[in-house]
Amino acid sequence: MTHPGFDDVLAAAARIAPHAHVTPVLTSRTIDELAGGRLYFKAEHLQRIGAFKFRGACNAVWALSDDEARRGVVTHSSGNHGAALALAAKSRGIACHVVVPEGAVPGKLAAIAAYGAVLHRCAPTIDAREAMCSQLQQSLGARLVHPYTDPLVIAGQGTAALELLAAQPLDAIVVPVGGGGLASGTAVAIAGASPSTPLYLAEPAGAAETAASLQRGERVTAFTPDTVCDGLRGTLGAINFEMLRAQGAKALVVDDAATLAAMRLVWTRMKQLIEPSSAVALAAVLANRDLFEGRRVGIILSGGNADLAALVNA
Repeated sequence: MTHPGFDDVLAAAARIAPHAHVTPVLTSRTIDELAGGRLYFKAEHLQRIGAFKFRGACNAVWALSDDEARRGVVTHSSGNHGAALALAAKSRGIACHVVVPEGAVPGKLAAIAAYGAVLHRCAPTIDAREAMCSQLQQSLGARLVHPYTDPLVIAGQGTAALELLAAQPLDAIVVPVGGGGLASGTAVAIAGASPSTPLYLAEPAGAAETAASLQRGERVTAFTPDTVCDGLRGTLGAINFEMLRAQGAKALVVDDAATLAAMRLVWTRMKQLIEPSSAVALAAVLANRDLFEGRRVGIILSGGNADLAALVNA
């Protein structure tokens, strides 16, 4: 599979410009004091569908030829990517099919359906997701838009970091990592726009296969995720691992308690609704003060589709 380059991120930025929001960069003096540095939050929870995922899905959908578009698109997703692809497909007037695992957040599934996608349920494993996607591709002729390994998706996700770096010089960028679409897209954006800026990957302890993969020098795929960060339970893709390793990205692992505390901090101090999969990036910064103290740190707040019923008393 071809790795997307910086030109692909620039092309994605132009392609999605009529459809995606340029999200604001937020700051908080209170949180800066806790971190010991200057934090710049890229507010992707304010992106369309409430997550950065719309960028990659939009880029993939609008890059299709007319013939490909007529056959529709298919993907698998625990929520945000499915909603993003459904909305992107709706914007182009084409069909969208989303394979969803049992146990996904009900609010996220409702959003996918509300944007017009057809939902197909499967067992809560990556193998089950991909098997059903393959079946739908064969029966419908639909184009697979993988949530994190599709080069067009990766390039689209990189536009968030591209905007952040254009708005503010940074000494480091921290992003959540699950499947690796946002992380590898960010790596491409950094390589082209600010090569000396280090990239850190925030990962929950209950799904820390990226940290293990980078440490071993090969992908670790045999694990059972156990984390409140439902958007980070996916397995790091092969292309994503290669790109992150090439960029020299470093993983920072934090437990769910620290992530939930960071989420509440953003809720109460910044008045911004983010989900655990987003808060893990701030949690990683606060847990590694010695690493980030005195630095200008960009943090991508990846999404705001929190399961409030489950989290308000967590």
